[in-house]
Amino acid sequence: MFIEGKNAIRQAILGEETINKIFIDKNYSTRKDEIISLAKENKIKLEFLPKAVLDKKSKTGHHQGYIAETIEFKYSSVQDIINVGKERNEKPFIVILDGIEDPHNLGAIIRSCECAGVHGIILPQDRACQINETVIRTSTGAISEMKIAKVVNIKRAMDILKEHDIWVFGAEIGGNDIYKQNLNIPLAIVIGSEGFGIKKSVLANCDGVITLPLMGKVNSLNASVACGIVIFETLRQRLS
Repeated sequence: MFIEGKNAIRQAILGEETINKIFIDKNYSTRKDEIISLAKENKIKLEFLPKAVLDKKSKTGHHQGYIAETIEFKYSSVQDIINVGKERNEKPFIVILDGIEDPHNLGAIIRSCECAGVHGIILPQDRACQINETVIRTSTGAISEMKIAKVVNIKRAMDILKEHDIWVFGAEIGGNDIYKQNLNIPLAIVIGSEGFGIKKSVLANCDGVITLPLMGKVNSLNASVACGIVIFETLRQRLS
């Protein structure tokens, strides 16, 4: 797996990613460069290549002169995510993604979740986007700070959370107004797929449904935008 872009690689070095080698534009070899310095401090191999070679290696087209070769992304367990809240002495704050398919949406969600202090994200193993180079790039380094669990069965993961006294709310139309709902509780929020929302079977297993009021003629929001609004409203209530 490869990480592209200066900021994403910087966060990976400072985070928990294991980097085997960093490929850098050879024109940067003679100047003072943060990535080069960090790589040397952490004993990461460097290889300086012509920009044309980096362009061929790049999958995103936005490498900025830096491409890092890493081991495959290491997923966490649901229990690992639960433990984050205990370690921080905070009420659990978790996001469950039910079938997000667009890697740009997933990357944006990871970035927003990290900024909002979410303890971890749970993804389904099948019929959903997994962690790849585009997701890593779009998260702009946030993925190095976020625990992500991949599960076979979303409903079983929800049951595990409930066993730890964590409420599970689905973000979907037809529920309680999010601004009137108490979110300052041990909480997991389910965000549905871009095209179909939360699956009926998953929604039926939720403890409640919260809805964003919409005033326009369009009756839905992009999944990453909706997730961002919901988690920051949760954060606002927790800080109030």
